[in-house]
Amino acid sequence: MESQLDAFDQQAMALALEWGRKAQWLCPPNPAVGCTLWREGRLIGAGHTQETGGPHAEVMAMRDAQQQGEPLAGATAYVTLEPCSHFGRTPPCANGLIEAGISRVVVALLDPNPLVAGQGVSRLSAAGIDVHVLAREHPLAQEAWLDNIGFFSRMIRRRPWVRLKMAGSLDGRTALDNGDSQWVTGEAARLDGRRWRARAGAVLTGSGTVLDDNPRLDVRGVGASREPWRVVLDTRWRTPRDAQLLQPPGQVLVYGAEPAPGDLPHALEVVCPPGVGSGLDLAWVLADLAQRGINELHVEAGATLNASLMQQDLVDEFLLYLAPKFIGPGRPLAALSALNKVAEAKSLQFVDIQQIGDDLRVRLRASGRELF
Repeated sequence: MESQLDAFDQQAMALALEWGRKAQWLCPPNPAVGCTLWREGRLIGAGHTQETGGPHAEVMAMRDAQQQGEPLAGATAYVTLEPCSHFGRTPPCANGLIEAGISRVVVALLDPNPLVAGQGVSRLSAAGIDVHVLAREHPLAQEAWLDNIGFFSRMIRRRPWVRLKMAGSLDGRTALDNGDSQWVTGEAARLDGRRWRARAGAVLTGSGTVLDDNPRLDVRGVGASREPWRVVLDTRWRTPRDAQLLQPPGQVLVYGAEPAPGDLPHALEVVCPPGVGSGLDLAWVLADLAQRGINELHVEAGATLNASLMQQDLVDEFLLYLAPKFIGPGRPLAALSALNKVAEAKSLQFVDIQQIGDDLRVRLRASGRELF
């Protein structure tokens, strides 16, 4: 069943991946899946996953074809993730493809969800459909994995994919010693950061950042219709009741030590077990967020929380914005503990480097994060 693709198949799957990316700001906690339908070398339908509880990519593509008066029988479907085989909020997509008379299905990746995990393609094959699954090392399969890396993380590791966003000067300062940080990086970089927020299921910060900056942590200005959850780690429940991030729209979670005050407006208070030092158990928080359906966790916090996540090896990816300036003494990106040798520092892998406005965006990934 594992298959390589010819040139036409690759183009058709690449287009399905483009459609899937249209869903990244819309569909969490569901994976962002795209589907294209073809007959005799001609595109007859395309679609992507809708909001939670809405139709999946295969259904949207079939609807698109039907609206154009295109018959589905005998068509080939290219899907970026294995069609589901179970009843959830929607009926199984595998059943829909079978009932429509689709004759061939090409799948980029098998679904890591234990409720699917190969059962979708098995059902298609049992119905006489010609099914092809890309080899894992195929570049398009790798793209499909990266597009839904958080979903794979939640299904396989039972924790979100943690992306830590930091912004600072070339000498690694996020603010002056007096706290002034308006603004180290430019508007283009800040807007780009909000685009990454929009992709995430939740945006996490610490109570220190709430007290110092009173951030909104929303996705204003990017055109997203869904607000990610806002999450605050607040051991001593110091979050002001009038903090901007507590205001609607969107859901808010605040984690703290026992007992919870029970009076934070518009927020769900969650008592968390203690962790390293006087802080909270960060691994427990990640596991709890996964149980709540968070695939990707976008972190925008201060130096102390950044360091705690890094030193406990809980950060999977770094999103670092560097402004072309030196500002001298100030607050660091992360308050890391001193090392005895340079060799003790953890090495990262560069993903990409891109200029955003006047600033530089550097993406890095921790080693050993292959999830499939």
